[in-house]
Amino acid sequence: MDEKYSEKILDGRLVAKSMEAEIALKIAAETSAGRRAPVLATIIVGDNPASVTYVRMKGNACRRVGIEPRKVELKEETTTEELIDVIDGLNADPDVYGILLQHPVPRRIDERKCFDRIAPEKDVDGVSVNSLGKTALGLNGYRAATAAAVMHILEYYKIPLVGKEAVVIGRSPILGKPAAMLLLNANCTVTVCHTKTRDIDEVVKRADLVVAACGVPRFVKPEWVKPGAVVIDAGYNAGNIGDVDEGAFENASLMTPVPGGVGPVTIATLMYQTMLAYLSRKN
Repeated sequence: MDEKYSEKILDGRLVAKSMEAEIALKIAAETSAGRRAPVLATIIVGDNPASVTYVRMKGNACRRVGIEPRKVELKEETTTEELIDVIDGLNADPDVYGILLQHPVPRRIDERKCFDRIAPEKDVDGVSVNSLGKTALGLNGYRAATAAAVMHILEYYKIPLVGKEAVVIGRSPILGKPAAMLLLNANCTVTVCHTKTRDIDEVVKRADLVVAACGVPRFVKPEWVKPGAVVIDAGYNAGNIGDVDEGAFENASLMTPVPGGVGPVTIATLMYQTMLAYLSRKN
């Protein structure tokens, strides 16, 4: 990345480091008083290389903040029913405070059914219908981790949101839609568009804040970005490429890089929500 853009970078690593410091302190206060450390269980089905890497990164983050990681590895041939049995076992385990089902799962598995089987109080990834409903209504609950990471970045850098026009590009149930709801709850005026939106460049040009989450490499062109806009690139594609062309740094006032932007904060958010689950349940 061109060094002339360094002052425009929203550094996710700094945000994650700050979050992890807070998490570690709060968990240490509990464990030093004699309480057992919380367990965060991550289920991985098959051996998708990207998923294996993500699970390892989550395990490392757990260890940095005092959370005990538990990796549950299942064969590629696992059925929906077998996966649900595993989730039920983790739901019943009092040592487990958070359950993650690593996405994606093999196509034969009913992912939504499995997401919704996770106990609401352990859904620290915020992927269940229960969690998404609470997000939409502005109720207390766990938020979809990457969508919440976007908000953590905006909060850390004290970016004003009230009355701002935000455009979210993407409509997935675990990123685009919850990000739009969180921004709406923060009093932004929100437009949700996607790869099928007509004249999308004109829509994006109106935005004070752009959240790109469509999963298409360099989908957002530099000329789409209004001068002075804040850009959050929540996409991650092969080759460390985001959903926004890096040339957008020219017009943006602030922008997240890929990698080193939303990704580290997503993992820190999983740790943060596991901490919340731990602190909310005394045993």
